[in-house]
Amino acid sequence: MANHKSSVKRIRQDKKKALHNKYYAKTMRNAVRKLRAMTNKEEATALYPKVQKMLDKLAKTNIIHKNKAANLKSSLALHVNKLA
Repeated sequence: MANHKSSVKRIRQDKKKALHNKYYAKTMRNAVRKLRAMTNKEEATALYPKVQKMLDKLAKTNIIHKNKAANLKSSLALHVNKLA
């Protein structure tokens, strides 16, 4: 256990922040999975901008790395364009 008041507070803040980040990262992963599983082009085309926006927001707030967001957006765009 930490000895300083500031360390105790920092531990509390870190736990809260980690929980917050974990929630948004998991939500993003589920959205990406859902989009990758789609076979209907119209539905995928409608969902892609929402997922793209989510990835951009998470990259902006450093929940995921900006390059990871770019790689995911690129691969998802390829998937959506390949659908018949």
